[in-house]
Amino acid sequence: MQLRQSERKRAKIKMALQGASGTGKTYSSLLIAQGLTNGNLSGVAVIDTENGSADLYAHLGNYNVLTMTPPFTPENYIKAIEVCEEAGMEVIIIDSISHEWDELLDFHSKLAGNSFTNWAKVTPRQKAFVNKILQTQAHVIATMRTKQDYVLNQKDGKYIPEKVGLKSVQRDGLDYEFTLVFDIDIKHFAVSSKDRTGLFMGKPEFQISEQTGQRILEWCNSGSSPISETPTEEQVIHKIQQCNNIAELIALYKQHPDYQENLKPHYEEKRNFILQLTNPKNHSTNGHTKTY
Repeated sequence: MQLRQSERKRAKIKMALQGASGTGKTYSSLLIAQGLTNGNLSGVAVIDTENGSADLYAHLGNYNVLTMTPPFTPENYIKAIEVCEEAGMEVIIIDSISHEWDELLDFHSKLAGNSFTNWAKVTPRQKAFVNKILQTQAHVIATMRTKQDYVLNQKDGKYIPEKVGLKSVQRDGLDYEFTLVFDIDIKHFAVSSKDRTGLFMGKPEFQISEQTGQRILEWCNSGSSPISETPTEEQVIHKIQQCNNIAELIALYKQHPDYQENLKPHYEEKRNFILQLTNPKNHSTNGHTKTY
């Protein structure tokens, strides 16, 4: 254990664009990629799951397209990313990653047995997919569809669904994994809902252009060597909440030793929750494990 002086390092941007159909996610991604490559779109690959939508903007330049067809499994996405890596692509646009989550939800719904414990068969596949995005040595721009989200509120003794805004079609909290997230509206204006670069957060809405990518590239190149992003405490708490069994919880605990002490209550709470779900007879009504 040793203290060192903080150091800003070079990075490969891992970002997401989320919005409803027709908001211009694909086109905006290509404009950003144009800026990230200084106008050389030959170093850009689009992994297209949207029925050929990537080819609609061929007038922008000679970028590459990899067309994906069903099934949209995490494993097939990983293979597609690897094809782009082997071709030496500087920027990989994944348009979109919502199909991957739809595929996993469909897989989960068909599993027999306990719905909660069945997530243990889903989560490792999702994690492998996310890790591939985060670890690839290329800039990654992922797009996500959004849909109207609802909550149930009680009124006059009845539960009534009420709209609470838009929600991306992907696993809850995936936006925590990205360095930068843009929300795009139907008028093609963007705002940043997450921004670790400090370039866009809190700024007025704007239209994405090639200059947007150039600003991001300058930020990426402003350090001394490639960066390996350390998750925040909030991100680790979210990962704790996503664990579906004790083995995953232990692995996460060992993976982040710096947070073990501060987040111990969160680990214990999740551990008790998992144990109670998998074997309720081992727990008393106050949540403490029985000794018999």
